[in-house]
Amino acid sequence: MQTLDRLNRVRREAGKPVAEVDLALHVGEVLYGNVGAVDRLDFTVIGPAVNEVARIELLCEPLGYKVLVSADLAAAADDHCRLGALGHHRLRGVREPRAIYALIF
Repeated sequence: MQTLDRLNRVRREAGKPVAEVDLALHVGEVLYGNVGAVDRLDFTVIGPAVNEVARIELLCEPLGYKVLVSADLAAAADDHCRLGALGHHRLRGVREPRAIYALIF
């Protein structure tokens, strides 16, 4: 993200468009593979973990952070990660509110 910030600074100074990126990290089981027909085949990932991380990513802008982390990933992370707790948040399609963390740069 820091490299992207530097690249965007250079592009902005040159009057070029910049890339806006939000990222959510989560851990869970997924199904993956090719889906489609012979004339249009896509590689995709599906499952509840995919849905949950997609909902977490939608919180980046309202919470004001570029990288958000689920409680499941925070629990699996080593002690060197700089995570800030942002409280529990409701995610569409997820029954209980989830604890969300921000990766602090």
